[in-house]
Amino acid sequence: MHFKTVALIGRYQDSGLDAPLRKLADTLHAAGCKVLIEADTATNTGITEHTVADYQAIGQQADLAVVMGGDGTMLGAARQLAVTQVPLIGINHGRLGFITDIPLHSANDALASVLKGNFEIEERMLLESRVVRDDEIMFSGVAVNDVVLNRAGRGGMIDVRVELDGVFMYSQRADGLIVATPTGSTAYSLSANGPIVHPQLNAILLVPVAPQTLSNRPIVLPDTGTLSLTINALGRVESGASVHFDMQTWSDCQPGDRIDVRRAQHTVRFVHPTGYSIFSTLRRKLYWNHMPQPSDEVE
Repeated sequence: MHFKTVALIGRYQDSGLDAPLRKLADTLHAAGCKVLIEADTATNTGITEHTVADYQAIGQQADLAVVMGGDGTMLGAARQLAVTQVPLIGINHGRLGFITDIPLHSANDALASVLKGNFEIEERMLLESRVVRDDEIMFSGVAVNDVVLNRAGRGGMIDVRVELDGVFMYSQRADGLIVATPTGSTAYSLSANGPIVHPQLNAILLVPVAPQTLSNRPIVLPDTGTLSLTINALGRVESGASVHFDMQTWSDCQPGDRIDVRRAQHTVRFVHPTGYSIFSTLRRKLYWNHMPQPSDEVE
């Protein structure tokens, strides 16, 4: 057996999640797997008949983590487990679901097939970033999708100096800047007219959000360098700026702060059923080749 101990992680805020999670647990138990339930998931769904484990224990014991929810749930689990290299498989119980790519209605069949060895493992890069003020690190974090510098509230544009490995690129006045991984190219970056980048490319995207100069375009950079975003000035005295590391936020940015972003040392390992294709996911989620109909399934 490839996966002897399997952890279940759910978006426990969803009502009715306990039933499909229990069904997955039954599938795993029938296949001879030991089942772990992530602690917050167990508390909020009432599933306590299996071993309850926090992320540290999951990282030490699990051979596989099954994440049921949306991409946000997967992002949180991926950041927690990347350092331990526990592979993750995503069951879509959310809306769009680019990285939770298995539909809920086929989850049990897909998982049963994976347990029999019919799977592929894909590694994807993460970003690590820090906010530096007067040589002091004020905040640091990792991101699977993106690191985003943007204006806070209704303040004016942010004036940012951008460098790659200390080499000046440009100064930018914009509502914000997105630094994204290929995985994150289908997230916020996509809505800001950034390119879709194949997840196996070693690249970092830099995408402006509502730039003042319309000639400022997204640019794809090598993943071997460090991007530095220095806040020259905020648009108005009462304006503010914040940095988002996926769903983690540092909201006390000041003029002179520098945000350093580079590829993280660790990768995230995703498990897909045999036959997985990123292009199939893009066709389905972005309605390539056909217009959405009222009868199309909303995820």
